[in-house]
Amino acid sequence: MSEFKKISRFFWMYLRHFKLQLAVVIVAVVASTYLQVKAPYYIGQAIQELANYAARGFKDNSEFIRIIWLLVIFYVLLAAGTFIQSILMAGISGRSTNKMRIDLFKKMESLSIRFFDSHKDGEMLSRFTSDLDNISNTLNQALVQVMSNVALMVGVTIMMFRQDVQLSIVTLAAAPFAIIIAALVIRKARKYVNLQQESIGSLNGYIDEKISGQKMIIANGLEAETVTEFLDYNQNVKKVSFKGQVYSGLLFPMMQGIALFNTAIVIFFGGYFALNGSIERAVALGLIVTFVQYSQQFYMPLTQISSQYSMLQLAFTGAKRVIEVLDEEPEVERPTVKAMYGIEKEVRLDHVDFSYVANKPILKDISITAKKGQMVALVGPTGSGKTTIMNLLNRFYNVDNGAILIDNVDIRDIELASLRKQVGIVLQDSVLFSGTIRDNIVFGKPEATDEEVIGAAKQAHIHDFIMSLDDGYETIVSDEHSIFSVGQKQLISIARTIITDPSLLILDEATSNVDTVTESKIQKAMEAIISGRTSFVIAHRLKTILNADYIVVLNQGEIIEEGTHEELLNLEGFYSELYHNQFVME
Repeated sequence: MSEFKKISRFFWMYLRHFKLQLAVVIVAVVASTYLQVKAPYYIGQAIQELANYAARGFKDNSEFIRIIWLLVIFYVLLAAGTFIQSILMAGISGRSTNKMRIDLFKKMESLSIRFFDSHKDGEMLSRFTSDLDNISNTLNQALVQVMSNVALMVGVTIMMFRQDVQLSIVTLAAAPFAIIIAALVIRKARKYVNLQQESIGSLNGYIDEKISGQKMIIANGLEAETVTEFLDYNQNVKKVSFKGQVYSGLLFPMMQGIALFNTAIVIFFGGYFALNGSIERAVALGLIVTFVQYSQQFYMPLTQISSQYSMLQLAFTGAKRVIEVLDEEPEVERPTVKAMYGIEKEVRLDHVDFSYVANKPILKDISITAKKGQMVALVGPTGSGKTTIMNLLNRFYNVDNGAILIDNVDIRDIELASLRKQVGIVLQDSVLFSGTIRDNIVFGKPEATDEEVIGAAKQAHIHDFIMSLDDGYETIVSDEHSIFSVGQKQLISIARTIITDPSLLILDEATSNVDTVTESKIQKAMEAIISGRTSFVIAHRLKTILNADYIVVLNQGEIIEEGTHEELLNLEGFYSELYHNQFVME
């Protein structure tokens, strides 16, 4: 399917819900077009009648007055038709883009982690802001004008040939030349308008990333370097935007110039035809005035469409970028999936291979078994594949080879919603959402009672702190007014996990970003949440996993050692060296 056809179908998918309103708009456009193309005829008649009135010694001007009143009525009706078009299109555009925004957000919520790992937050945000704004502006302003202008060109052409064939040919003589110029300029403009939106998306992504990491930038004194990088992104936006606007801006003056030149040609040939008798002198003045009006009306649509081309192209580019997201494949489930209600026996990784990018393996032949209620610890240097295993256990990604089995059932045969309901995750970077502390704790279980909330907070060793706040569990959480330390956020996120009562726990470096005192609290909270549950714990600080039932040591995506803490120390290998280095340093 061609790109234009695909984008047209996208717009129709939303506009088809407003067929009645669009029908009224089309009727209003046709009526307005008729009034517009008929008005020059009466203007010519009025001028001719005024000349005849003077020739009669300024006697009997009733016909002139009648024509003037007709023109007044025409222009009042024309204004009313334009008003109706504007009001209806404002409603259509607002409701259409609102539906697009809802569909885009719903689609985003159905996509896999893989999609978000490969798209910056700022790039996604730009689709909700600048892209949808461009679409809305075009639907509201440009769409009805394009319809009107096309109808006007057709109507003017018909009216001209009904009045005089010779002058019609003269008036249309420059049209092919204008169309060729417009096509050449539009081709160039399209390229740079597309680049403009892409560069704006990249700039938004950069800004979002730097705002999120501003504390780190300030702490490392990287403000100047950050500004320099921003200037590079901004310069690229400026460069492609300038070229896009130059080419788009060329269309209006070029079309305007051709229209004015064509007006002069019409006047010249009109006078010439009148002098040589091709046009009756009795109606020559009125006819020439009429065709001057028609000349301006015929080229006005080309001029207006040209002036709005930048807006049209931005809308098409925006639609293309929105379609890219809507066309993304959502997380797919096999047709025979079944619900998961807990873990009866074990969780097993069976000869798992995985790569984020083809031919660049991250995990190679990984086999790990965690019996029900066991704690399995994953240890290894950065990039060894520990977090990737977490991603696979929660089915953020699917394995390339092998399988992950829960009670001998491939997790690809388990309903995603029920799988993730049974898996609790505590990440090293905790996330709190806008709302109250209570809202954050019950995030995964909105129906939780107050007793459950307090119980989870007590288990996470955060209840006493919450009760020390003026509003307790109703304390507002927001980015603008954050009263929580990193450790307190982590304890709240642990309480959020506890309240969902998961069967499988994944703790990813849960104590890596906190001080020793807070680490002790988090460790107690972790022990409470781990007790009796199957769990995978990823840790750099080995003292947090000394009591693990089984420890797997990873390096470069492979298992190099495995066993209990004591067994691994006796091997005197990688784990033993890592352990002794950490405890010597501490």
